[in-house]
Amino acid sequence: MLTILAAVFVFGVLVTVHEFGHFITAKLTGMRVDEFAIGFGPKLYQQKDGDTLYSLRAIPLGGYNKIAGMDPDDPPEPGTFKSKPIPSRMLVILAGALMNFLLPIILFSGIFMLEGRQELVNEPILGTVVDGMAAERAGLRNGDRILTINNKPVATWTEVVTNLRASGTNPVMLTAESQGAVKSYTMTPVYDREAGRPLIGISPKFNKVSLGFFGSIKEGCVYTKNIIVSMLNGLYKIVSGKAPAEVAGPIGVAQMAGQVAEKGMLPLITFVAFLSINLGVINLLPLPALDGGHFVLLLLEGLRGKPLGSKAMTNIQMVGIALILALTVFSTFKDITR
Repeated sequence: MLTILAAVFVFGVLVTVHEFGHFITAKLTGMRVDEFAIGFGPKLYQQKDGDTLYSLRAIPLGGYNKIAGMDPDDPPEPGTFKSKPIPSRMLVILAGALMNFLLPIILFSGIFMLEGRQELVNEPILGTVVDGMAAERAGLRNGDRILTINNKPVATWTEVVTNLRASGTNPVMLTAESQGAVKSYTMTPVYDREAGRPLIGISPKFNKVSLGFFGSIKEGCVYTKNIIVSMLNGLYKIVSGKAPAEVAGPIGVAQMAGQVAEKGMLPLITFVAFLSINLGVINLLPLPALDGGHFVLLLLEGLRGKPLGSKAMTNIQMVGIALILALTVFSTFKDITR
């Protein structure tokens, strides 16, 4: 039940925010929006306000805007998407992804306001000793101060990292002060494939630093930017063959949402922020049926001085839908096999 509720929350927030971006910019640029729906399937509730029908549907895992004039066969009547200048249409197309970037900035900024920022204490003090790993099995505990590594004195956490990396997977002997007593420990680092280096299972101590209102917003923007850059680098590695294409479909995302929700509301909000950035990045890819593909078509229209024919537009959309369906089937198959 928790997994179902978490999945509904995650998908509901992400899609609603994305579609709201398209909706509000369409309204602001004078386009007619025939319907704004949260969810899909049978209607549970609907109310019309002006030209727009607002509806809540039975399956809360999606949503959509029906903006007049976006169908390739629709005529360019006044107040429709096709009747507006290209910059206005570009704004509407990009607004969904932009909202997916704005949401994590808001969420991360709120988290920084509540939690502050964790700053590294550059002293050789153990903040966390991971259960089951070499350091914990050897007897090290949170709060211990490392004094030497392989008989070399260490005074900073930087020196701890440098000396441990130099040891590789060879046995490490260190001394540490624990509750006033100095003890010796011997352990063998284990190579961690995800980290790409040998680890003994320790991390440094961090202090909480309050950032204030504007500092939290700045940190939220920087954090969001860094995640976007990291995701773009990851996509580049996948496309160039430098990294495997690990994908998760709706089942995988729902399962992860349930696992994160078990840890509390704050981790779930963080998960929503990460997924929102992911959705924004993916939607801006220049592929048919995605917002990035629509944007490219508008660029072509601006360069040609006229739009592509309705038949060409329909064919492009069909190819895009086929690609998305194929990716969905592939990712769902991966979810099931995992």
